[in-house]
Amino acid sequence: MENNELSTVVEKRLVARFLDMFIKLVLILGLGSFCFTVLSPFMNMLLWALILAVTLYPLHQRFASRMGGKQGLAATVLVLLGIVLIVLPTIAMLSSLGDSVSHLVERVSSDSLVIPAPSAHIASIPVVGGKVYVLWLKASTDLPGLISSYRPQLGDIAKQVVGVLASMGGGLLGFVFSFIVAGIMMAWGAAGALSADRIAIRITDTQRGLALTKLCTGTIRAVAMGVIGVAFIQALLAGIVMAVAGIPAVGIFFVLALILGIAQVPVILVTAPAIAIMWMTGDHGMVMNIVFTVLLLIAGMADNVLKPLLLGRGVDAPMPVVLLGALGGMAASGILGMFVGATLLSIGYRIFMAWVNQGPDGLAASGKDAQ
Repeated sequence: MENNELSTVVEKRLVARFLDMFIKLVLILGLGSFCFTVLSPFMNMLLWALILAVTLYPLHQRFASRMGGKQGLAATVLVLLGIVLIVLPTIAMLSSLGDSVSHLVERVSSDSLVIPAPSAHIASIPVVGGKVYVLWLKASTDLPGLISSYRPQLGDIAKQVVGVLASMGGGLLGFVFSFIVAGIMMAWGAAGALSADRIAIRITDTQRGLALTKLCTGTIRAVAMGVIGVAFIQALLAGIVMAVAGIPAVGIFFVLALILGIAQVPVILVTAPAIAIMWMTGDHGMVMNIVFTVLLLIAGMADNVLKPLLLGRGVDAPMPVVLLGALGGMAASGILGMFVGATLLSIGYRIFMAWVNQGPDGLAASGKDAQ
């Protein structure tokens, strides 16, 4: 009888404890869901701000050391400097893109656009040469008729171009807001770094937690400098050379070079047509055309030198892991996914290698990746 009463009491206590834990878990999940719902409209902006803050924090600290340790002033100066050096040239390039498109539409509408006849060598190009030659010849002899026959397709392309320009303008505005929020984060960078370390330590332990935060910050900076930074520098160099060389539609070439650079496609695919246009339409003379050609070729292949120097630098993971994570993340979630993908794949690689080096006997093997 006493055993039955004891088991009943234990059972009631277990049920009460389980019910108490269940209610607490539901409340915690509900609170987390509510917080996520509130923050979800600003999630992309906050992630971009965090990426910018992590990337620029070493530069912010240099500014602060020269300003007597004033973190807020250094962050304000850095944000204003970034807007001047990044946003304003980008606005100028996008404005040039819009002007080029509107000028092209105006010339087409007034029948003042003259397209030279194609060379006979175009038709000898395998697979596509014949179709390109016929289309080019039609454009050079009867451009209004060609436009009329492709009017529905051209209308769709025009809508897509307008949508892309509007999206880029909205993205630029969002980037400015993210930059401002990043400045606030950098002003409180020391407290934020301490909180990140404490969270990582709470999830793992002291040694692994500090290594985890170091890996995350290093990966974000490597992707920012090795992918986004290299693509922007490359596109900006190509755009400056094209502007000096007088090549038309510089804004279009700049945007294409930036997109190809981020997508890890050789930017020479953009600079090569620009070189051809310069030789066909330019009036700089043989020597200057050769100089501009060399500069554009250097700009188109600059990533081959910059990327090995910047991508993976300071990251405790191989460069191919970082690059694959960046490319896979971009394919899944766009530019923001580059940082998330590279960071998560690097963390997964480190965890996997720590497990491998642990060995079947539970003892850590000697090596760089042992934890």
